[in-house]
Amino acid sequence: MEEKKTQNSLKSIAVFCASSDGVDSEIIETSKKLGEFLAKNNIRLVYGGSKLGLMGQVAAGVNENGGKATGVIPEFLKTKEVVHTQLDKLITTQDMHERKLTMHKLSDGFIALPGGFGTFEELFEIITWAQLGLHQKPIGLLNINGFYDDLMAMLRKMVKTGLLKKENYDLLIIAETIEELYEKMKFFKPQPTPKWITKSQT
Repeated sequence: MEEKKTQNSLKSIAVFCASSDGVDSEIIETSKKLGEFLAKNNIRLVYGGSKLGLMGQVAAGVNENGGKATGVIPEFLKTKEVVHTQLDKLITTQDMHERKLTMHKLSDGFIALPGGFGTFEELFEIITWAQLGLHQKPIGLLNINGFYDDLMAMLRKMVKTGLLKKENYDLLIIAETIEELYEKMKFFKPQPTPKWITKSQT
């Protein structure tokens, strides 16, 4: 008998991405299209709250299509005139760690767009939380224009050398288009919680 696929409820998605635009027009355009896709599918955007860079592009895609967006920004960044003023909800946190915790609590899944150190840090921390069994939410990587090809090669090398388990590598859902990534995230099946994590810790 064929196993029936169960859909994940993705009513809100946290997006990790750069606070600068960069120079790749395809990345810029796709970031805005992601916001448009979220709005048209009634999915709330949860993101870092900035009006700048790819963050601003995603938020613009949401706003221009009547969607909902929640910004989560630490107090020290809010004072530097980077905060987006046209969101329907803005949450101010004390620091970066509280920001990530808040974004996690508000989201049913995560998508990483191209970015720099901050994007990588957010992506790897949320994957690590999943590896430890602290959540079972889908984590998507939108590989626009091959941006993450080298990272994926590095992760495969980590598996090959025995430093990363294949089942943990598989926690990362990878696709080159928004539609494909969303479909994969909807039907993502989480791995069992590791034995070293107790129920009270999840």
